[in-house]
Amino acid sequence: MRSTRQLSITLPNEMADWVKDKTASGAYASESEVIRDGLRTLKERDDVVERWLREEVVPAALAYDTDPSQAVPIDEAFDRVIAELRGKEKARAG
Repeated sequence: MRSTRQLSITLPNEMADWVKDKTASGAYASESEVIRDGLRTLKERDDVVERWLREEVVPAALAYDTDPSQAVPIDEAFDRVIAELRGKEKARAG
């Protein structure tokens, strides 16, 4: 049995041109390779989102359901995020 299957896809002109340019540049051996690489990247992103939902969002929602008093007010949460981002900016600059 084959490990691949041929599909017919339709792309907007801009995307089709981009795929052809990637192949013409030598970055990819074929247009199929461009599409496969894009799909692998999409799968990796989906896997990261699924893992984040499973490992962080669901436990946080369950913790909130168990004890809503532990929730952080939105203004405080934003302040924490902004402080963390500023700390990262300083670390990069310094």
